Amino acid sequence: MQRRKDSIMVVVNRFSKMAHFIPCQKTDDATNVADLYFREVLRLRGVPKSIVSDRNVKFLSYFWKTLWHKLGTKLVFTMAYHPQTDGQTEVVNRTMAAILRTLISKNQKDWDVKLAHAEFAYNRAPSSTTKCSPFEVVYGLNPIIPVDLMPLPSVKTVNRDAEECAKEMRMHHEKIRVQIVKANKRYEERANRGRREKIFQPEDLAWIHLRNERFPGKRKNKLMPRAEGPFRIVERDNNNAYKVDLPGDYGISATFNVQDLIPFMEDDDDVSLRTNSFQQGGDDTKMVDNSPMPLPSPSRNGLTLLISD
Repeated sequence: MQRRKDSIMVVVNRFSKMAHFIPCQKTDDATNVADLYFREVLRLRGVPKSIVSDRNVKFLSYFWKTLWHKLGTKLVFTMAYHPQTDGQTEVVNRTMAAILRTLISKNQKDWDVKLAHAEFAYNRAPSSTTKCSPFEVVYGLNPIIPVDLMPLPSVKTVNRDAEECAKEMRMHHEKIRVQIVKANKRYEERANRGRREKIFQPEDLAWIHLRNERFPGKRKNKLMPRAEGPFRIVERDNNNAYKVDLPGDYGISATFNVQDLIPFMEDDDDVSLRTNSFQQGGDDTKMVDNSPMPLPSPSRNGLTLLISD
């Protein structure tokens, strides 16, 4: 890859929604990632109070955990193979990819050079949650672009008393905070619409959904079972996450989202349940794509961080 970059580290501020798109390499270790963060983000944003990240091995390393512990930053990790836990970063990833597609050349080799342009465009666009652009939330106004150039700036922008400016920013942030609460409530109601709550207790038995990405060896074709078990519930982290007594030969995390579990009934038909359950899963077939090489996926090949100032 040109300039030896093959991944993107995406950092998003939880309140302002301001994002930073940083080109990097898959082979970068936790030390390199920390150096990138300090060089590209911390110098602008300061030390965050908390960081929500995926379970990339770099973020689970002793170095990464020790570094942020000493700085007083709380680390929170999303559930494995359940990207909805960090839905905000997933939305940013999709938006960033869409912007890059409009900027890169046909050979797609200059994507890392265009990341700065994509970041500026993203941060200048209004967020559906806050109704303001990230630039407006952080600085109180949008940066000027060529089409906005005027002979003189507005008087309101130049001649504002410092105390008045600070008061306006506080009011502005309070309005945005209310917008975020309302938006989160709308998303929660939409996600819970028609959903039946499932609660498991320790010692309960449950089948587990064999997701393609988590059990690639067990979902090679459509005729293979879609569920296995039953397995004993060992511990309930919360109503959405449960630890299952999974045999060690599976080689994966034993914690599952409730959507990947189905209660075991004494009269369950083993064959029918293993073949017909979890119909909401994605298409198991793999399509052949002859299109040009795709952009690097920040969610699969890159690193995702959600920071809180």
